[in-house]
Amino acid sequence: MRLRGPTSPEDGDGPLLLAIDNGSQSTKVALVDAAGRVICSARRPLRASQHPQPGHVVHPDDDVWDSIVQACRSLFASYAGDPGRVVGVGLCTIRFCRALMDADGLLVEPLLSWMDVRVGEPHRDPSGRVRRLAASSGYVTGRLTGRFADTAANYQGLWPFDAARMDWTRDPQVHRATGMPRELLPELVQPGERLGVVSEQASAATTIPAGIPVYATANDKAVEALGCGLRSPATVLLSLGTYIAAMTPGGSAAGHAAYWVNTAAVPGEYLYESGGIRRGMWTVGWYRDLVGLAPGPGEELLDAEAAQVPRGSGGLMAVLDWLAPTEAPFRRGALLGFDGTQHRGAVHRAILEGIALTMVEHLEAMESALGRSFSTLMVSGGGARAELMLQILAEVTGRPTRRTAVADGALLGSAICAAVGAGVHPGFEEAVAAMVTPGPLIHPDPAAVAQYAQVRAVYSGLRAFTDPLFRWVAQAGDQDPIRTRDGRGVGEA
Repeated sequence: MRLRGPTSPEDGDGPLLLAIDNGSQSTKVALVDAAGRVICSARRPLRASQHPQPGHVVHPDDDVWDSIVQACRSLFASYAGDPGRVVGVGLCTIRFCRALMDADGLLVEPLLSWMDVRVGEPHRDPSGRVRRLAASSGYVTGRLTGRFADTAANYQGLWPFDAARMDWTRDPQVHRATGMPRELLPELVQPGERLGVVSEQASAATTIPAGIPVYATANDKAVEALGCGLRSPATVLLSLGTYIAAMTPGGSAAGHAAYWVNTAAVPGEYLYESGGIRRGMWTVGWYRDLVGLAPGPGEELLDAEAAQVPRGSGGLMAVLDWLAPTEAPFRRGALLGFDGTQHRGAVHRAILEGIALTMVEHLEAMESALGRSFSTLMVSGGGARAELMLQILAEVTGRPTRRTAVADGALLGSAICAAVGAGVHPGFEEAVAAMVTPGPLIHPDPAAVAQYAQVRAVYSGLRAFTDPLFRWVAQAGDQDPIRTRDGRGVGEA
């Protein structure tokens, strides 16, 4: 994201929205104006997830809240303008997490990650200390406002939630089955509605001025789609985050084997979401760290080296199951086809190509199920900043590809929800029209598309060979007490 100086003439004197985007790897915050321009921004990385026992994946200590505090303090320290211009806060956090809290809204144990097996199981409280249950957004709302409330659009997964009513179910059997009685759950509001106001205590911690209204958004993928201006059923959005998935607007709550239905960030609307890669751009960062390069400049160096590698990476292919899908828990990641000629740029390119080659299969399965074609591929998330990634996606999918002017769609989507809530714009359509600026289209070269069609013919059949191998490895691993359920060795972070 481009950081402009706080005294730029473009800043003007109009209202500003404070956008908060808490993702799986970092928290980003920004002051955004009514035209969608980022006036000032800050970012704080999250600490590595911890694995206290097999299947358990948590954010250490109070890391999510701490990262929001640190990012906001850095933001306001760098902003030389009038904080009184801020008229609303849009809060977006990671989906599928679970916060276990005491009566004061503080964590009883570290926040359960979306990768934790417990988020797919009924709630159990052997300690007897849990008095509140919520998604991560509900926990952060409490810390910001002191009110136990949350967005209704962040309750995917195992919650006693009635999607038709966009509220908690009235069926007591569902509450019992999930282990989540109504008295443990927050009040729900719709995207764009007020969650509360920044409390004096939260203001002292974050330096956000007290009394500013905090507005609901949705789950992070839906907020990202809103911030990218995803409104047309002829467009598909590829979200290049820790979890990579493709999304397109949907007309009903009915799902399909090729996609599932997610709640959109516009009340009453839905998104159809494809299958995905559970550790997508995470794998890019993993490899960067593995070869000892720093975030940012290190990725730019790898991109430059990979751009010199021919399409197909010299026969090197990446099977991107660094975190296995739930339907095939035996799978592992793999790099296949080394012959001694490849260097680190080739490995990096193979990972990027693996992302594109995997996601085009999911994208086309969704097209087939919906009976419609996607004429344009929109790309968002951290991976969208790389020109090489966009070029590979255009060539592998054979579709014109673009990103928005603000690569972080979830950050801009948070600002849009706050703008609607605060009355800066009268509705979501007007806010999207005013605040989202499309980037230029990248048109695929037909010769490159034909080359990747040959690569794809090989890649699409890889798992027919790797699945038997990894099933055997998993069965052998069951006899090995040194390996844990999530594939990490005892004592590994």
